[in-house]
Amino acid sequence: MRLNTTLAEVTDRIIARSAPTRRAYLDRMAAATGKGPARAHLSCSGQAHAYAATGTDQDRLATAETGHLGIVTAYNDMLSAHQPFETYPALIRDALRKSGATAQVAGGVPAMCDGVTQGEAGMELSLFSRDTIAMATGIALSHNVFDAAVYLGVCDKIVPGLVIGAQAFGHIPAVFLPAGPMTSGLANDEKAQIRQKYAAGEIGRDELLKAEMAAYHGPGTCTFYGTANSNQMLMEFMGLHLPGSSFVNPGTPMREALTLEGAKRALSLSALGNSYTPVCEVLDEKTYANGITGLMATGGSTNLLIHLIAMARAGGIILDWQDFADLSDVVPLLARVYPNGLADVNHFHAAGGLGFMIGELLNAGFLHADTKTVAGEGLENYTQEPFLGDDGLIFQPGTKISLNEAIVRPADAPFQKTGGLKRLTGNLGTAVIKVSAVSEDHHVVEAPARVFHDQDEAKAAFKAGNLTGDVIVVVRFQGPKANGMPELHSLTPMLGILQGQGHKVALVTDGRMSGASGKVPAAIHVVPEALDGGTISKVRDGDIIRLDAKAGTLQILTPGVEDRVAITADLSAYQHGTGREMFGLFRRAVTSADTGATVFDLPES
Repeated sequence: MRLNTTLAEVTDRIIARSAPTRRAYLDRMAAATGKGPARAHLSCSGQAHAYAATGTDQDRLATAETGHLGIVTAYNDMLSAHQPFETYPALIRDALRKSGATAQVAGGVPAMCDGVTQGEAGMELSLFSRDTIAMATGIALSHNVFDAAVYLGVCDKIVPGLVIGAQAFGHIPAVFLPAGPMTSGLANDEKAQIRQKYAAGEIGRDELLKAEMAAYHGPGTCTFYGTANSNQMLMEFMGLHLPGSSFVNPGTPMREALTLEGAKRALSLSALGNSYTPVCEVLDEKTYANGITGLMATGGSTNLLIHLIAMARAGGIILDWQDFADLSDVVPLLARVYPNGLADVNHFHAAGGLGFMIGELLNAGFLHADTKTVAGEGLENYTQEPFLGDDGLIFQPGTKISLNEAIVRPADAPFQKTGGLKRLTGNLGTAVIKVSAVSEDHHVVEAPARVFHDQDEAKAAFKAGNLTGDVIVVVRFQGPKANGMPELHSLTPMLGILQGQGHKVALVTDGRMSGASGKVPAAIHVVPEALDGGTISKVRDGDIIRLDAKAGTLQILTPGVEDRVAITADLSAYQHGTGREMFGLFRRAVTSADTGATVFDLPES
């Protein structure tokens, strides 16, 4: 199928925009490839330190007779999605030992649960944890003794951080190993209704807790289509997972088989063999364009409009929000998964899932077919599904028809003809909005502003009965420089109640809303942020704001706003407590949301 014209144009301009920085990055990776792993060149003392605890593997490592795999793990059992990783290193070591290879845990990286920290001070460390994870990955691999690496991570900031770190060692292959979603529990829409009832004071905390425990009930990823599961989608669209591996439940024979095959595949792609495929060649401009297509076609998390930019820049590739906006205008929305629909990711996977969608998008010309992947040359590999046969794990063609068109549809009969995300511009700044879950009659909201400097102020006003009628709630000083750009979707139940009462309601913020962005229109990631003196810092109560997702505009209609003096805020409360004092350097160094909100010295366009 002929490549879609817009996809071709967007990719060409990404290539042109990135040419100098991409070339410099690839030159660095070529130099690192020439040097190779330092295992055989370490001093005797260095080798002794590296292999001291490897037991029966020690002799093989010392004589450099075997492929050696590094494991970078984000295991902890605070995160249900990461708890299954506890057993992965032992499984991988044993399997590779039987095939004559070796593996070591190179290092661990931190992993926090945004679900736990929502509305709490700890959420202010969430975005910064991504770059911390990238740095920890660099430290893990700094010994330079590995021929390839596997990365164990799933959730919101963890996968982007691991990808950034992996690209610093882009001369070795990288395979990402997921843990899979938990089995389905309480339906997501029922959980949302109970949250709204609690916010309205109709039920007590005991009923709320019972519902939440029924929804989040076992090992694995949360089953709604938020940032964690958007990450898993990206790893398939971008060729870093094995085909069909993202949404296989933990604790199953298939999950274990995919884990072991992924580890073996990583070593098979190393420079020791005939299929050398370093991750710097997998993650190229076409691959990132494919990732954006996947984000739009699935109605994925708004967080990826920040993360993908930072991920790409780590490999010398420069993306901007216009790339996302242009692809969103042409890529059809093929999936309805909560909060964009009623199904969860288990239902989505059963209906045909990512393999079916990739096949549809390839046939319709919305994906580059000629990308390198860990499954081999060409994205067509990702239309396959894994099966367990008599001879072990095999890959066979997946379904070519949707098994439930209420969840996933073919490209010629989509849920809507455009993607799930939009860019907004106007005199209030530049922002993004997730519209895939927003009813069309809420795509345009014009209402007076109510301005708050944090989410607690807004919730207090609502509980006091002082937030009524048509309103655009403005929550500012929530950008990366102000306080680390926390997610604000604990505001969703409150805003949903107002909207359900028939009022015109929207949110405008320089903070984030995440993959849980739902039915209330939210202009998020506003840049310039308030702390930088952006127009959002000049908004006053009663100003008329128009959010128009159809036209892609975000305007203050009240005249004379540009002549006002920017409001300042006392941010001292954001500087200390719950670890915040350790991230002052990050707040001072971080870039704007539209350039990835990163602390790294990455290339500029």
